[in-house]
Amino acid sequence: MAVKVDREERPDVDAVYMQATVAMTGSGGWPMTCFLDHDGNPFFAGTYFPDRPRHGQPSFGQLLAAIAETWQQRREEVLTSAAHISSQLGREAALTAAPVDANVLAAAAEALAREYDDVNGGFGAAPKFPPSMILEFLRVYGSRDARRMLHGTLEAMARGGMYDQLGGGFARYSVDAGWVVPHFEKMLYDNALLLGLYARVGGELGERIARGTAEFMLRELRTPEGGFASALDADSEGVEGRFYAWTPAQLHEVLGEDDGRWAAELLSVTSTGTFEHGSSTLQLRTDPPDPQRWESIRSRLMSARDRRTRPARDDKVVAAWNGLAISALVDTGLRLGERRYVDAAIGCGELLERLHLDGNALRRVSRDGVVGAPAGVLEDYALVADGFLSLVEATADPTWLNRAEALLNKALADFGDGNGGFYDTAADAEQLVLRPRDPSDNASPSGHSAMTRALARYAALTGSGHHRDAAEAALRGVAGLISRAPRFAGWSMVAAAEMLAGPVEVAVIAAAGDVTGQELAALARHTPGTVVVVAEPGKAGIPLLDERDLVEGRAAAYVCRNLVCQRPVTEIDDLRRLLER
Repeated sequence: MAVKVDREERPDVDAVYMQATVAMTGSGGWPMTCFLDHDGNPFFAGTYFPDRPRHGQPSFGQLLAAIAETWQQRREEVLTSAAHISSQLGREAALTAAPVDANVLAAAAEALAREYDDVNGGFGAAPKFPPSMILEFLRVYGSRDARRMLHGTLEAMARGGMYDQLGGGFARYSVDAGWVVPHFEKMLYDNALLLGLYARVGGELGERIARGTAEFMLRELRTPEGGFASALDADSEGVEGRFYAWTPAQLHEVLGEDDGRWAAELLSVTSTGTFEHGSSTLQLRTDPPDPQRWESIRSRLMSARDRRTRPARDDKVVAAWNGLAISALVDTGLRLGERRYVDAAIGCGELLERLHLDGNALRRVSRDGVVGAPAGVLEDYALVADGFLSLVEATADPTWLNRAEALLNKALADFGDGNGGFYDTAADAEQLVLRPRDPSDNASPSGHSAMTRALARYAALTGSGHHRDAAEAALRGVAGLISRAPRFAGWSMVAAAEMLAGPVEVAVIAAAGDVTGQELAALARHTPGTVVVVAEPGKAGIPLLDERDLVEGRAAAYVCRNLVCQRPVTEIDDLRRLLER
């Protein structure tokens, strides 16, 4: 019997058999093919097999014939091998605990610097994926070298073809080292992670890219129910990139000769093309010399592009990725003063609470307002809880704090391994041949790293020693990963850097619309490693706000660690000195 698995709906199944594929072949990828015995134990695995023999590789038909013959003639040998593979995978999943201190993070930052591409930004060679979680670590870590890698990569990605220069939003990855030609699929998790990152880094470029990405998400990924769809396809009319690529002739047709020639030069659209069939991806390697002219051209090209056949949309609403979207939209809305983004985040949170939550149990996927069968995995609980904590910062509404607490407590009870680590599936989930656990980040934060950070943020808002202890225990479990492969531990390193700094907790008490209160909050939010809640006097239900009040009728900021606060300050310079300290 053949079974096809949607790895977005069942990441637990994908994780088990990807681990087996890597163990058996030395590498992984998709499409992935595994052959299993009747108990689900894998005995042969591989990635792509062609429809006919090519380059010494057998066709899929030949493979099927060979597997059938082996199963019929050497079944006992196959079963023994399958049982051995499953047993070995279980032993490899264990975590070894060790402290994660400033020296560990310094060594990780040095290792990243050795892999950094000084010419093109990013890490390693092509293909290049957006290293969102590593860049967030570099932002929080904040050394001179970290800032160099951070800003170099952010600018390279934003100015290349991987960023949609017309409509905003990022494609999945770049097929080349220079970020020129992307794989055009647009994923929610990539755009959510990059949206929040560019907003937090700020500056003219950061704000422009954050605003463009947020507008893309609201325009093209938001569902009628208020959630966010998981992806846009790479192709339309059966051709990858057709919707996004341009030739000089197409620019001239839409813009006329003068504007078409100006746009072609500005956007690196050449007669030979940077993509396929003489077409080019759009790049914006320098700022437009005439911003008004550029905005007019961008608008006209967008209108023309909207008449093309659009890539299809995968309308699945995935809980974990929507949790990332909530956090990113809150950060962007608060930093850019765009209430629409915060309202969209609130609407998304309300959808998850209304549709995906059944008591404290979380469902992973919904579509068209109908929740799917798969139960949530660890990343769903952790990233949705983290999104709810962002809504606490945006609204000072303790309802979101209570919802986050319920999710985190259920995850601690149902996913914990008893030694500070986590499995990716709950104890009562469908039993697979191996209970998956992988603390390494991939395209999005792992469940383990997301739990670590969410637990620490919850502890910062509430003073809960239990949740802080759980975060510290989880962090110790990835010390080896951070030392061995820091590129796959970015979110854990973000949590570690924030926890070493406190994280710093800032409560701002101000009357509604108070300008000084807004300025105090803005300064605190632009300081890496802070948790910031703004509220009017008398707000109850969030421990960080307890017994905080105006100072002589003026807006005041309280800078705290473990809910132990410095004397409140009412002046921007005084707050800056406290935060720098």
